[in-house]
Amino acid sequence: MSVHWKDGFELLSKLTPRKAWNSALVMGSYHLSRLTRKAIHAGLPISISFEPTTSCNLRCPECPSGLRSFTRPTGMLADSLFQKTIDELKDTLLYLTFYFQGEPYLHPQFLEMVQYASSRNIYTATSTNAHYLTDANARKTVESGLSRLTISIDGTTQETYQSYRIGGKLHKVLEGTRNIIRWKKELNSPTPHIIFQFLVVKPNEHQITEVHQLATELGVDEVALKTAQIYDYEQGSPLIPANEKYTRYTKNPDGTYRIKNKLLNHCWKMWHSCVITWDGMVVPCCFDKDAHHRLGDLKTSNFKRLWKNETYAHFRQLLLGARSNIDICRNCTEGTKVWG
Repeated sequence: MSVHWKDGFELLSKLTPRKAWNSALVMGSYHLSRLTRKAIHAGLPISISFEPTTSCNLRCPECPSGLRSFTRPTGMLADSLFQKTIDELKDTLLYLTFYFQGEPYLHPQFLEMVQYASSRNIYTATSTNAHYLTDANARKTVESGLSRLTISIDGTTQETYQSYRIGGKLHKVLEGTRNIIRWKKELNSPTPHIIFQFLVVKPNEHQITEVHQLATELGVDEVALKTAQIYDYEQGSPLIPANEKYTRYTKNPDGTYRIKNKLLNHCWKMWHSCVITWDGMVVPCCFDKDAHHRLGDLKTSNFKRLWKNETYAHFRQLLLGARSNIDICRNCTEGTKVWG
């Protein structure tokens, strides 16, 4: 059986009649909103992202954590806030991502939070630079019930890897990957599904074939090629790949760049998911890195009240009318991964 199908079955195993009904409500209200151009919403989120921390050990360009460019504070997600939200949503929530900004494994209770959500029948995923996947952490990761582990590996040689993952050590990534794969075998666990995520930029695009070969050699389940978000892309960037298949941007006749996709006035993410920062702010999606569009605060409101509040309804209505007027939408692409 294909490992992709195994991962699919893992997700489907979390589906219950109540979660299926909630998903139908969300999808139905989304399509009705597109049809009527009015922000109609039913149900609760199918998926959410929780940010364990904004701290990070690397200094990647085009990343607010790496650039230390946040205007919001750095901190760690409180276990009490996390548990309260999960307890409120567990009957309808299908998918939980432990990631927004920062390196999740820097949170001292990260794997305990994963276990808490996994034990409540929620598909759990995270993304890591793999520098903290020690033998002990690898075992705890497998035992936590984590469903999916995305490992960022943006080069197959140290020279290429460190050109983007500034301060990173490729040998640590490979060592962490081997630790996870070994403990999956030792514990006879089908999870986590392990993905090598390769952020395609000009300095590493020549190593796409090699990263597939490396993944096969190590026993990684899947390789995901991801296009890079460039903040100031209009005048070009040394990070934009030569192969246009792997970039979100296209060159204009005058030498400037524009985003490839059409900015249509709808957004599925605003109906089915949200992002929660480490300090409890709910923001529309992962493009709002600095949490400028704060739709509510879980320190002062429960989630269900917040999800249905006027601020959220107003934001959904705004993007149905003129999405190009919303700053975080202007550099948004719906399809950021090139699979295969």
